[in-house]
Amino acid sequence: MRRAAVAGAFYEREKSSLEKRLEECFSGVTREENENIIGAVVPHAGYMYSGGVAANVYAKLPGADTFVILGPNHQGMGSLIAVSVDTWVTPLGEVEVDKAFVDALPKRIIDVDETAHKYEHSIEVQLPFLQFRFDKNFLFVPVCMSLNDEDTTREIGEDLANTIAKFGKKVVVIASSDFTHYEPDRIAREKDEYVIEAIKELDVAKFYNRVYERNSTACGVGPIAAMMQAAKKLGAREGKLIKYATSGDVIGDTSRVVGYGGIIIF
Repeated sequence: MRRAAVAGAFYEREKSSLEKRLEECFSGVTREENENIIGAVVPHAGYMYSGGVAANVYAKLPGADTFVILGPNHQGMGSLIAVSVDTWVTPLGEVEVDKAFVDALPKRIIDVDETAHKYEHSIEVQLPFLQFRFDKNFLFVPVCMSLNDEDTTREIGEDLANTIAKFGKKVVVIASSDFTHYEPDRIAREKDEYVIEAIKELDVAKFYNRVYERNSTACGVGPIAAMMQAAKKLGAREGKLIKYATSGDVIGDTSRVVGYGGIIIF
């Protein structure tokens, strides 16, 4: 059983308080499910900062049998590319891993390893949004990534796409990532717009070039690239920025912000 590591920090610990917070995140957000969505980029900061951006993406996601969530490994623990098979618990209840999907994954580069997930927040913070939107009507596959190079993400994307193609069910791949970290608001917006343009074009090579060119501090470069690789192989043609904001929009301090982008891929 994988217990919640950041309940009470990134989001509320008590069920009723968390539900209230999620209701606030979705307040004024139109729910328009798009069945063509194959992938998405969603931020993973504390809900008070990025919950509104995340809600705008989750309001568009269709119901799926399985959600694959790719997240960066901030803790540096465990295998370099690690999938979990434990049942995960949040204040909203338990979420089961799609073990049949995990079993079908090639184990060339992806290891089954719980250590990498034990304290990592990037995947955990996505689950309450999925639970709030879809109750218990889904399974998920958590993949924690310490490697971000293009060759690795291509391999992960191909492995995911090939596995998804084997199953006759709806799967959506979510890349958990924030964008620029701790730069002035104006610079963060310019950098992130430049990088996000490549994501919308599903141009992985351009994405990496722009990340390096602008020294982007997006923490989920690997998860985003792997999601893009998988989505392209599954037939996706473009991406759309649903909402962008920075921490400065919330707290008013624009001197050192974190950028949050919500993107859908279809």
